[in-house]
Amino acid sequence: MNHYSIYSAGKFITSNHILEIKNPFDDFLVATTYLADEQILEEAITKALSLKQELQDLSSLKKFNILKQISEEITSKKDYLAKILCLESGKPMKYALAEIERSAQTFLIAAEESKRIPKECMSLDWTTNGERKEAIVHYFPIGLVAGIAPFNFPMNLAVHKIAPAIASGCAIILKPASRTPLSCLELAKIIDQTDLPKGAVSILPMDRETGNLLVTDQRFKLLSFTGSPDIGWKMKTQCGKKKIVLELGGNAATIISQTADLKDALNKSLMGAFAYSGQICIHAQRFIVHASIYHMFTDQLKALTLQLKNGDPLNMSTDVSNMIDESNAIRVEEWIQEAIQQGAQLICGGKRTGSFMEPTILINCNHNMKVYSEEVFGPVICINSYETIAEAISQANNTRFGLQCGVFTSDIAELDQCFKQIEVGGVIHNHVPTLRYDQMPYGGVKDSGLGREGVKYAMLDMLEPKVLVK
Repeated sequence: MNHYSIYSAGKFITSNHILEIKNPFDDFLVATTYLADEQILEEAITKALSLKQELQDLSSLKKFNILKQISEEITSKKDYLAKILCLESGKPMKYALAEIERSAQTFLIAAEESKRIPKECMSLDWTTNGERKEAIVHYFPIGLVAGIAPFNFPMNLAVHKIAPAIASGCAIILKPASRTPLSCLELAKIIDQTDLPKGAVSILPMDRETGNLLVTDQRFKLLSFTGSPDIGWKMKTQCGKKKIVLELGGNAATIISQTADLKDALNKSLMGAFAYSGQICIHAQRFIVHASIYHMFTDQLKALTLQLKNGDPLNMSTDVSNMIDESNAIRVEEWIQEAIQQGAQLICGGKRTGSFMEPTILINCNHNMKVYSEEVFGPVICINSYETIAEAISQANNTRFGLQCGVFTSDIAELDQCFKQIEVGGVIHNHVPTLRYDQMPYGGVKDSGLGREGVKYAMLDMLEPKVLVK
């Protein structure tokens, strides 16, 4: 069993509150670490604030070298870090490796973007009183950033807050999920070996009460939260004058047109439906399939689903493993049974053993069912049919969420109509909504969130313009 110190104000320390981390697959004790208390958080805040000018003065070259070094070190330790991530989260090894690779890429993207802090010079002679006047606009670090990351991508979603902060010249205190802090604490060891000023990054597992100080303390100038809508929108009412970015998930739709490459759509849909047991905020949850191929798509997706291998997440052949805990698996099972009682038809799956939930396909679902209208965050999908693209768009929009939507079509007019009319933050052509590239703007509308991530776009929230008129 491993033992991890927490990372506060540039030091690895302990506290009086021990936190046990167990493998969701077999409940084996993976490691112990600590929860930070208010005193530790205060020390981290004080140290971070003292670095404001030093961080602002970091050259682009120095930030680039720091971020690139982190990226390279993550890559060199890829297998080791993936194993840690797999053990703490229960994420199958094939997906854990992909997440570590993405984390390295995100730091490399941030290294590049650190050289592109925006600035501009503008003429002010558009009006009479502006003759012979000009303005120079520079962007400065906003100040101390608070980051709160979820369990489902314990490394890369934390990196999407840490890397832009470093690139922007902001200090950041990050709270990882208490179930999955180990990846971030391994990252802290890597960050500590760079030339980044000590205390610019603190990684502090905390209980909910202490962690809520990241929301309410006005010394933080930006709160970046990834998690559930109920908690996120409550935070918005508590955060005061600070900026807030919310990434809150959804129940993403995937439209399958009659012009789609069916084999390609099926293979990608299988991944979008059941990767990491559907515990992904852009999980492909609702499939909207043209009536002419509806039965063929459903039958073939069922056949592929039944071939998925479940078991130990450390096994590279495992496709689906246990959910994060039994309570969430029980909730998903209850939602499935509720839907069946309300008229949904079970095509496959539906059974639970402990925290393992079988990959499940339902048809004849409607908006009154939680599996269709809410974020299931489990290995469950609903398949409905449509006749016209306008009807498909209406079904896709019939939700309080709006994060991403996948559209499989070879008809450019259909794609254009979907892009213009589907109410989401991103439309993914010929792929499931689960697809994300780490440099692109990422975020949602409606109850799916506020603001955008993606390194460049996260940095824009971490920078403030200041104008010099001369």
